[in-house]
Amino acid sequence: MANLTISNRSAADTPGDALVIALVSGEPTAALAPGHGLPRKTVAHLKSVVADLELTGKVGEVTSLAAVPEVAARIVVLAGVGALSAEASALEDVRKGMGSALRALTKRKKVVAVVPGTSVEVVAAVAEGVALGAYAVSKAGATSTDAVAAVALVGPADAASRKAVKRAAALGEAVAYTRDLVNLPPNLLYPETFVDSLADRVKGTKVKLKSYDMKALRAGGFGGTVAVGQGSANDPRIAVLSYTPSRPKASIAFVGKGITFDSGGLCIKPAAGMLTMKCDMAGAAAVAGAVLAIAELGLPIAVTGYLGLAENMPSSSAYRPSDVVTMRGGKTVEVLNTDAEGRMVLGDCIALASESTPDAIVDIATLTGAQVVALANTAAVMGNDEAFRTRVLDAAASVGEAAWPMPLPTELRAGLDSMNADLAHKGGAEGGMLTAGIFLGEFVGEGIPWSHVDIAGPAYNDKAPTGYWPKGGTGFGVRTLVGVAESYV
Repeated sequence: MANLTISNRSAADTPGDALVIALVSGEPTAALAPGHGLPRKTVAHLKSVVADLELTGKVGEVTSLAAVPEVAARIVVLAGVGALSAEASALEDVRKGMGSALRALTKRKKVVAVVPGTSVEVVAAVAEGVALGAYAVSKAGATSTDAVAAVALVGPADAASRKAVKRAAALGEAVAYTRDLVNLPPNLLYPETFVDSLADRVKGTKVKLKSYDMKALRAGGFGGTVAVGQGSANDPRIAVLSYTPSRPKASIAFVGKGITFDSGGLCIKPAAGMLTMKCDMAGAAAVAGAVLAIAELGLPIAVTGYLGLAENMPSSSAYRPSDVVTMRGGKTVEVLNTDAEGRMVLGDCIALASESTPDAIVDIATLTGAQVVALANTAAVMGNDEAFRTRVLDAAASVGEAAWPMPLPTELRAGLDSMNADLAHKGGAEGGMLTAGIFLGEFVGEGIPWSHVDIAGPAYNDKAPTGYWPKGGTGFGVRTLVGVAESYV
């Protein structure tokens, strides 16, 4: 994660491997964003280049220039940020534009970036964009040494701006960790090593870790997690991360699906369907990142993260269609398709989270292919309480993570009826994203507001990098969960 600072020194005189300047879209050509403070000779040169190259300033347009006069940095990078304004969509364009510029600057150790304006909202957007864009993945799956090491922002350095930069740095670090986990190959990241990574990560923080091994899972009645994981040589785990400040204003539980590899089990996936299934633990990774960020920021909110970790594999010991499984809390579930495994570990974890009667529960998961078909890279948000669902959606909008409200129609509940158990774990072909949410709602404690966030689409980018999204794990959901916690402050 890049070291992130802000100062009001001269952009032209600040040394660095690259100087990033925002370009605002306009007609007939783009314009340098305000607040750059560059010398006249530098401005004249840049305006000439913008005109000659017919740059538009559209989001994602990145142009690198060498030998720019009167600038200490080795190169100048012009980053399109669209139409600059205080609107949420425009601030997201700033994040994407600055993130695109940072992605283009791998192997550059120090980058200087000019804040295009003086408002704290713009400072925050620039800081978040560069923090999220300054990331690279090595072939081994860990953070690459090619990633930008330091970003010096040039702009207002008042207390509010410094606080915004500190928040962006914490979010950037949390998202980077989440991406690293998602990008790790499944022979390196499985339930036991996931817990080992968490144990290493919480050292020196205010976050505490508790984990359940297979013996404890069986003893604790976590039948769903045991069933999913029993077909693998790698035993399942449940990890619990807790952050408890003094006199918290609220208590929230985050629950994350952590299927470290999903073969589909005995209902095996087609070969092509497994290519990105190392990312099926992105929900658990997002919960881990969010709890760590909330603790780093010192928010006065008690947060507990429940990570249901298992590897879904076919073997002679794997769970089967028609098995009846007793979940945490005593509900019985008839298994219909072993490839609908995520809801089994989530059901256990939601039941466990409910036992502490938090003020609210959010679960986040790469849960259904139906979400991808319906909403692509927009997360689906469901829940049992409209006001709380709106709180989650507002948090997502405030941080620039696309999310859309979805219903939980009561008439679909009948599709989960079973002759052999309290409920079947899968409905019919229609409304698969919604019946998955209805199933999870069965494990929420009475009276607890709950939202389910399906991130099957946005959790993993298997296409070209874009904005501040790299190829691979995106870290989607971390900032939304932090935003939910911040909404209680």
